[in-house]
Parts: sequence; C-alpha cells; structure tokens
Amino acid sequence: MRVLQIGKFYPIVGGIEKVMYDLVVGLSQRDDVDCDMLCASIDKQSNVITIGKNAEIICTSTWKKVSATMLSPAMIIKLRKIKNNYDIIHIHHPDPMAALALWMSGYKGKVVLHWHSDILKQKMTLKLYAPLQRWLIERADVIIGTSPVYLQDSPFLQSAGLNKTCIPIGIDPIVPDTESIADIRRRYAGKKLVFSLGRLVEYKGFEYLIKAAKYLPDEYLILIGGSGPLQEKLEGLIKTCRLYDKVRLLGRVSDEDLSAYFGICDLYVMSSIWKTEAFGIVQIEAMSCGKPVVATKIDGSGVAWVNQDGVSGINVETENAEAIAKAIVNILSDEKRYRKFSLAAKERFETLFRKEQMIEKCVELYNNVITS
Repeated sequence: MRVLQIGKFYPIVGGIEKVMYDLVVGLSQRDDVDCDMLCASIDKQSNVITIGKNAEIICTSTWKKVSATMLSPAMIIKLRKIKNNYDIIHIHHPDPMAALALWMSGYKGKVVLHWHSDILKQKMTLKLYAPLQRWLIERADVIIGTSPVYLQDSPFLQSAGLNKTCIPIGIDPIVPDTESIADIRRRYAGKKLVFSLGRLVEYKGFEYLIKAAKYLPDEYLILIGGSGPLQEKLEGLIKTCRLYDKVRLLGRVSDEDLSAYFGICDLYVMSSIWKTEAFGIVQIEAMSCGKPVVATKIDGSGVAWVNQDGVSGINVETENAEAIAKAIVNILSDEKRYRKFSLAAKERFETLFRKEQMIEKCVELYNNVITS
C-alpha cells in the first residue's frame, strides 16, 4: 500500500506537522506500507529528504506565508505529476494550500481527511476557503478527528452521512535527562513545581495561570516555558502582582531541559482559553511522565477530553485563576490523592496516546478504506 501525507510545512514548526512526520516515519518502517510526505518548504526551496528505505519528504518551493498558509504553486504541479503513485492521499487540515493542490490535481483515488482543528482566527481566509473546504469534506472517504469532542462539535462536520472516526494523537513517552533534572532540583529545592509550556500568546491563557499564583501557598512555584509576543506583558503582570517568588518565565527551553522539566515538575497546567487549542499535545507529554494535569473546559475543544476530569487530573472553567489554583492545591496537598492522579495519568497515556497505537489505527483505517 502506498500512502501520501499532504500538509503544512517542513521543517516541523507545530503539532500538525509533528503528527504528519511521525506517521510518515512510523508507517515507512512497516513492510506493508510505503509512505511519503508532500509539504511546503519553510526555506522556500524545493528539495527531497529521504527517510529510511520507504519514505521521502517532498518539499515544494513557496512564494510567501499568508494567514498561516504557505503559498506554493509548485505543490500543485508536483502533485499532478505523482498522484497516480498512491493508493491513498491522507490530507491534514487546516491547510488551504494542500486542499487546493488536491482539488487541482485531478486525483481519483481514496482520500483520508485528518481534521486537526477548525479555522478560527483567519476569518477572511475562511470566507475565501469555504467552498473548497466543503468540497474537501464531501470528497473524503473518511474523516479522522483527534478527539470525539471535536468530531461531534465542529460546525463544519455536521452533514449527514459523513464517515467519521477518532484516532487520538500519539507520541513517544518523554524520557527526562537525568543531569538536567539534578540541576533543576538544586535550583528549586524545597518547592512544589507547577509547569506549563507554550507560545506566549493570548489563547494560551497564561495570564490566568500567573494570577492563580496569588492563591497558592508560598512553597508552590509556577514555571512557564516558551517565548512569544506577550512576554513583556506577562512579565509586567508578574511585577504588578508582586509574584516574583511564585512565577518564573523560563523563555525558550532546550529539548534536554524540556524533558527534565516534565520529569521534575509535580504537576502540569494547561490554561488555554480558546478553541484554537484543539487537543494539547503537551498534556500527553506530561502524562507520559506520570504527571497529573490541570486543564480548562474549552467549548468544542478536545483539551478536557484528553485530560479526564477526576482521573488524570482536574478540568476547570476557562479564565478562572482561582479555580486553577484550587485544582492545583487539591492535587498536590494530599500525597495519597496525588499518587492516585499520577498513576492514572500514566495509565491514560499508555492506553490512548502512544505513537505506535496511532500508527496501528491508521493502518487499520487505510485497509478499510482500500477495501470499501
């Protein structure tokens, strides 16, 4: 079976690209599947990267990036040339350029549509893209959602007769770097560490996590990794609220230190406030280390499904700093309760969110699509 994944960018810059890349690598290691990947090059130049014996990453040249979409007419030309080499095209949404390339390619084979999220911020893009998006939904033989919540609640996926299925995102477990763990432990000795990670942008809701520190005992310390346009504003909030001893902005964290922060923290918090946060891969990274999670109940998002309330952690209302703080204290103030959450978080990861499970479910889906 030959499969082509089509999606956003390479090199990897976000969760969608990471899922697509992991699928290509995992599928190509099997004897029964050859899998390539077609995407727009962030470096703007066309090139082909060989991955093992059964996979290629085909990067097409681009003009420029507009509304989170790389304009790449070369993708259309390339797909028209290679489309007949594949039994299945697996397209990752949202990506108007990939959808346009599929439409203009004249491909007649099977199509799997991976619906990672709705288009939310780019209102003008959505207006222009809406007819093509409707075509793509109707063209798909099956639509994959990363959570049952998103499949159920997305307003674009409510047409009768759509063939929809859930395949959760899967990852390899985080393996903490022991040397970095020792260094961090010395740096924050005696503290209960609450970790969070992400771009410092509005939809991540970091201002509410920072404000939550006002309600936490003095031995609690919130560590926020990542950089972004709101860094100065968030630093100002820490200063205004006099939370120097309770909140630290870590900036960009290296891969080695990142694994260590997941390993050393007592608990992970996802404070996001908008449906732009569709799944929250960082939650399952924390769970893979046996860390309980405090997450938010975002309408229509899969975030609160990933973190099962009362099992792997606690889910609270969005934009509620006091509720975040109460959930943190609830989990960390009782050793027996904490142990229960920790074990359940690890078990939920092992049951639902391992990469090999995602790959196996995709292969099963492909076989069903081919034979239908």
